[in-house]
Amino acid sequence: MKKLVAALALSLLTLAQPATAQSLLRDAETEAMFDDMARPLIIAAGLSPRNVKVVLINDPSINAFVAGGQTVYMHSGLITAADNASQVQGVIAHELGHIADGHVPLGDAGIKPALAIQLVSLVLGIAAAAAGSGEGAAGIIAAGQQAAIGKYLAFSRVQEATADATAAKFLNTAGLSGRGILEFFKKLQSLEYRAGYTNIDPFAQSHPLSGERVATLNETLRASPAWDKPTDPALEDRFRRVRAKLAGFVNDPKRTLNDFPPENQSTYARYARAFAYHRAGYPEKANAEADALVRAFPNDPYFLEVKGQILLESGQPNEAIGPLRQATERSGYQPLIATTFGHALIATEQPANFPEAEKVLRQAVGRDEENPFAWFQLGVVYERKGDRARALLATAERAALTGDLRTASLSARGALAGLPPNTPDWIRAQDLVLLTQNVIDDQRRGRR
Repeated sequence: MKKLVAALALSLLTLAQPATAQSLLRDAETEAMFDDMARPLIIAAGLSPRNVKVVLINDPSINAFVAGGQTVYMHSGLITAADNASQVQGVIAHELGHIADGHVPLGDAGIKPALAIQLVSLVLGIAAAAAGSGEGAAGIIAAGQQAAIGKYLAFSRVQEATADATAAKFLNTAGLSGRGILEFFKKLQSLEYRAGYTNIDPFAQSHPLSGERVATLNETLRASPAWDKPTDPALEDRFRRVRAKLAGFVNDPKRTLNDFPPENQSTYARYARAFAYHRAGYPEKANAEADALVRAFPNDPYFLEVKGQILLESGQPNEAIGPLRQATERSGYQPLIATTFGHALIATEQPANFPEAEKVLRQAVGRDEENPFAWFQLGVVYERKGDRARALLATAERAALTGDLRTASLSARGALAGLPPNTPDWIRAQDLVLLTQNVIDDQRRGRR
């Protein structure tokens, strides 16, 4: 019976739990833009910018969500579909509304009543089946499932409407125009019409209809003194750069080159083409676009980064070192850029470069707690140096970040055996042994 209940509840659970398995896209420029976009809204929400993160997921659909904690997940498809920075800020404000209103922890309040309806219908269906009415049993169970889903959808629509209202408050408090969020809802409405969804049942949706959301928020947002306030031009420029860069990275190169043809000599088009040519296997064309960007903006760390990345990934690590070193220094040793620089130093396979690689990578992992690739590269440096214990510690750190607890535990134990007692690295290895073992033990108890 438990298996049957679980099967019937599956549709509710998939509605309630957002997918978090997609791959994260880590990019220094994008993350810096998100930080600056979100900061005034986070402060308006009464939250700390140090604790709230906006991260990018490689997913072409137009979506954003929160899944517990204080992290906003943005799909790449949303960024490439947005017309301006204000629209993205409006989406961030909405997701911060979910966080501030505590909607994720309150999710059980929507699921439990719906599951209760399903369980009642299941019991009645079993009783009908026992009485010899198979068709009646199936009908009762199906009706119960439909009622349960309707119950949950109604709960979800209330949460979404509440988050919309909270988003409007945050935008007004932060002194940001609400034009963007209304424009984005109108964009969604247009996409609904284009897809042929002209007779949508509003009671079968997890969100209020886009037209309803615009009508509800319109008066509140227009009344704000910030309604006619334009977006900061510098932020708008940064958004257009990131959107073009992202399009070049995630879209099919043919599509990117069609959207940004060679006759378009704008900074944004060159940025998009640099990534498109690189992904399509035309390193000379990619490098030419990167060179043009660096000539126009010789001190821009992100253009220097892309030039170095193209050279590195085209098998020219020695040539990549110069631009990547400049990018690292001019970005203030931004951890993701520094990691690529460290990678290039190692890729030269010149032992003279390993001490600098170690220094750069240790600084990177010290400033970015969620950078498994930096730990991997640091492990390579230690392995090349013959420092087996610290190579194992780096492997344990990377494995812990990626959820491979067994490897993390075994590697940390190996590191602990080879490190000088009571040193910082020895203490960290000991911590990893205890942390991973506690999680493994909890998982085993949960399976019993």
